[in-house]
Amino acid sequence: MPSPLSESRDTDSIVRLRGIGKRFGSGMTALDAIDLDIGRGEFLSLLGPSGCGKTTLLRIIAGLSEPSAGVRRLSLATDAGGHIPSGRIGFVFQDPTLMPWSTVVDNVLLPFRLAGRVGPAERERAKAEIDSVGLAGFERAYPRQLSGGMRMRVSIARALVTDPVLLLLDEPFAALDEITRMALNDDLMWLWDRRRPTVVFVTHSVFESVYLSTRIAVMTRRPGRIVADVPVGLPQRRDRALRTSPGYAAICATISNHLAKAMAAEINAPVLK
Repeated sequence: MPSPLSESRDTDSIVRLRGIGKRFGSGMTALDAIDLDIGRGEFLSLLGPSGCGKTTLLRIIAGLSEPSAGVRRLSLATDAGGHIPSGRIGFVFQDPTLMPWSTVVDNVLLPFRLAGRVGPAERERAKAEIDSVGLAGFERAYPRQLSGGMRMRVSIARALVTDPVLLLLDEPFAALDEITRMALNDDLMWLWDRRRPTVVFVTHSVFESVYLSTRIAVMTRRPGRIVADVPVGLPQRRDRALRTSPGYAAICATISNHLAKAMAAEINAPVLK
């Protein structure tokens, strides 16, 4: 039986996965033998082809899905019952998942409403997060009045409003146009640099993963396995000039090669170094 979420003894890792596998009731195996440590303050991207199990792995890390095999541990403070308090983990889904009948500020306040506390301090916090994602002045707008990029900003603000230690993002920019996506990449980098939560970011874009990450884990086709774990040796303060630099191009080429090998890899292929 998989172990429940618990505090890791490894103080350097906020996430520790050992032998994680996932098999669904239909008989389909999504993940196999995933070993992964994620250090505090890292920005890790999970990169792989569509259907390789990236989202499944993210949901297992979040505790939204139980693994069929293996051990998952999170090094987060727990309450007296051994549970991780609400708000310690923020999750941004691929779809903004906003309540259409609620304003921007009410959508951002949702985590506090679910916790049964919405007072002046929480409202001030929500306003600060709305400002931080560039939506000052839109507090009373409804989702239907916002562009796709603006709705995703609301979703990010909602995930950040509780000041999470671990922030999980599931291809949040995949449906956006390139200009909006690049702008949101820059904003996410600014927010991460300012706060330094541990981030796990799912993407199938080599260029996005290199621009955002301190480290990239490349996954094979289903059943997903991690076959390359690559540190990104670029300055942590990223800007758009980086996208045309030789260093950025070289790392993109390296990651592209790993991804090509991963897509062709057999289940029992050796781990790439």
